[in-house]
Amino acid sequence: MTSKSLEAKKAYIAKSRLSNYAASLRLEGFQTTPEDAELKYKTREEALKSIKQNQD
Repeated sequence: MTSKSLEAKKAYIAKSRLSNYAASLRLEGFQTTPEDAELKYKTREEALKSIKQNQD
């Protein structure tokens, strides 16, 4: 049995987390696309700045 690297394990977990989240949204009735799961903001500050701009 081969051991997987820590990075490979982290990548698998991240992929399955996004997949599970998207499936959960679809079950709740939301329309989703694969692009919805992509990270749009690198930091919390960028996300908050975008939200404030959209509220104005």
